Amino acid sequence: MQQYSLVTTEYQTVSYVSGPLIFVDRPKDVSYGETAWITLPDGEVRTGQILDVSAEMAVVQVYEGTSGIDNYSTKVRFTGQSPHIDVSLGMLGRILNGVGKPRDGGPDIIPEAQLDIAGMPINPYSRDKPAEFIQTGISAIDALNTLVRGQKLPIFSGAGLPANQLAAQIARQAKVLGEGEKFAVVFVAMGITYKEASFFMKEFEESGALERVVFFLNLADDPTIERIATPRCALTVAEYLAYTHDLHVLVILTDMTNYCDALREISTAREEIPGRRGYPGYMYTDLSTIYERAGRIKGKKGSITQIPILTMPDDDITHPVPDLTGYITEGQIVLSRDQFRRGVIPPIDSLPCLSRLMNLGIGPGKTREDHRNVADQLYASYAYGRDLRRLVAIVGEEALTELDRKYLHFANLFEKEFIGQGNENRNIEETFTMAWDLFSMLPVDELKRIKLEYIEKYHPQLQKQE
Repeated sequence: MQQYSLVTTEYQTVSYVSGPLIFVDRPKDVSYGETAWITLPDGEVRTGQILDVSAEMAVVQVYEGTSGIDNYSTKVRFTGQSPHIDVSLGMLGRILNGVGKPRDGGPDIIPEAQLDIAGMPINPYSRDKPAEFIQTGISAIDALNTLVRGQKLPIFSGAGLPANQLAAQIARQAKVLGEGEKFAVVFVAMGITYKEASFFMKEFEESGALERVVFFLNLADDPTIERIATPRCALTVAEYLAYTHDLHVLVILTDMTNYCDALREISTAREEIPGRRGYPGYMYTDLSTIYERAGRIKGKKGSITQIPILTMPDDDITHPVPDLTGYITEGQIVLSRDQFRRGVIPPIDSLPCLSRLMNLGIGPGKTREDHRNVADQLYASYAYGRDLRRLVAIVGEEALTELDRKYLHFANLFEKEFIGQGNENRNIEETFTMAWDLFSMLPVDELKRIKLEYIEKYHPQLQKQE
């Protein structure tokens, strides 16, 4: 973030330090969100931001941490400006820290503009309806929970599940179908380990995807307070690329649970009254300021699509982080520990998944005319096959009818081949072909959710007869 050379009052009234916060007594003419410079006794200068202010005290969060700060010699200067970040098209292909400074050993970013990390509020009337299909190359998403340009579609994971691999695969494969579409990825990693960071860097470099990726990297041992600024800095860059350079930007945010834990830590340091599970009561509002920065704007060619990724503690989908995220966003992709144990990669559990904007991005001219019918039939057939598994556990497979055995076999193959595609990159036509091959296992009169004209046109067995 940018510093400012302004003539301002310098305070030497730090009363005490709590976690990443310092408390400055008797501030004058300062405001919420303002940037502060903190000069340590040894001359080091750190950057902070006002979290709370009154006539008696200003609470300042310090981005680089509070070690070395005392309440005798530390000096604080308020700039009168909110936190800004230097943005440029040259950020593509770069690895940056949580506040936009180079982390890859390369030169500093030469700014084309300097923008407030809080972003600009979008007039709801100016928002355009998401309507175009984004191909991720992953059948379980493209066919059943289609990602639409301008949508926010989170991935709900559990501890130890391969959400990071799925995120890297989407970043590597995602594209907008059509000629001449400019596409970029802003990848935001918050509170991850060195091992996870090296995985992402290696993945992007080896696949060649890094040249169209802006990589914001906040490690687990980086200051907690930097984690609060990281998604906002990244989304400011995404907005610049989308609305100034007309790029279609995919923003991947991982892991939002780490972000919320940082929010809880700061709330505790501020001695605020806790809400559910100790998280602050304003967490819903705070998350909305991040998620609602996705979308399309009328008159602008670019767009911002978000895929937030979060880890559900104890695989609990009612935990406050996934619960509030589900309210704000437009659906969810849920990873299954049971499927992961059985070797299904990516272990996407189709039944609780949802894309609320799917119907806006599919159909003739976007994906294919039979898309909605195919998705409905896959859901219905797979759900029936899953129910039969529970029945088999009680009465045994011998008690099933011949048709039930076909549905059971359908469910097994659906998970093994359709969902469990590994690192394969499938285009939407290959996904449809595989779906119709699965339908050929069932009697034609069981395809009750597909129009007869589509069955006659796409069913493999009927095409052979012709």
